Amino acid sequence: MEEKIFILVTESFPADVLERLQTVSPRLEFHVHPALKPEEAPPVLMARAEVLYTLRVVPKPEQAPNLKWIQFHMAGLDHLPLRTLLDRGVQCTSLSGAAAPQMAEYVVMMLLALGHRLPALVRSQSEREWPREKWERFRPHELRGATVGIAGYGSVGREVARLCKGFGARILATKRNVRYPEDPGYTAEGLGDPEGRIPARIYPPQSLHRMLEECDFVVISAPLTESTRGWFGPEAIAAMRDGACLVDISRGGIVDEEALRKALREGKLGGAALDVFAQEPLPEESDLWDTPGLLLSPHIAGNSPKYDLRAADLFAENLRRYLGNQPLLNRFDPREGY
Repeated sequence: MEEKIFILVTESFPADVLERLQTVSPRLEFHVHPALKPEEAPPVLMARAEVLYTLRVVPKPEQAPNLKWIQFHMAGLDHLPLRTLLDRGVQCTSLSGAAAPQMAEYVVMMLLALGHRLPALVRSQSEREWPREKWERFRPHELRGATVGIAGYGSVGREVARLCKGFGARILATKRNVRYPEDPGYTAEGLGDPEGRIPARIYPPQSLHRMLEECDFVVISAPLTESTRGWFGPEAIAAMRDGACLVDISRGGIVDEEALRKALREGKLGGAALDVFAQEPLPEESDLWDTPGLLLSPHIAGNSPKYDLRAADLFAENLRRYLGNQPLLNRFDPREGY
């Protein structure tokens, strides 16, 4: 009889999700104990765990001597203290791709809202105004026939591309390694652009400005790394077309918020939407709240009642790979930062 694999889950997974995971193999032994910090997880369970499924519980090596793999319940792992465990050979994987459907829908919602002047419409309604110059003030910028540039062509960016293509938009993208347009990470069946065929052109990150010059809409879906911190600063925003719109669902710190505010105040950009910020929660005194043409949301683009089910699908696939000694999907590379 094959030895059991002890899996500690620190997330409050519903019973039906655990049942779904259990069907992967009878060798899997799940133990659920919700925890947000390492000290909240029972030491005896942590000491036995070969696999840990968690949001942000990162044990010290001596607390988890049998640990071989951590599957995280989120996509961005750059802020977690993983170095010691990685040096010991513990694999760490993210949920990149699990939130792609809802995040891509959020992006399309914002692209349509900005293109069809929703902020101005809402302001006009709040002022009980029926503008005489309504045709000019609310003239839309349609997705059909527009060029959408996607800065960071990962799982979310590829699903954005698929949806925008359906609207008749032309797609451009940036990707770190343009020689390999394929997506090596997790992609749910029927979603995204696994083979990288949708963009009319894929640029290296160093050619971001060249891409921006062609775009009517720009979507930022890149991970936060040393090379992307401050990526969209004054020069990048200046390279954008006059009247272009920007949507950021990546990580706070990639966009220079003051440069963006200046571009919106001066009319350089047609509008912007931010779901992520350098400081979260966004302070009440921040000038971003009152910036004209700017739509704000409190880092909720990845929110969905189906997130746990989508997370379970990815975890199940990685469990099958783990059992079969195959490479895990979404393995964190500290050199890349994602």
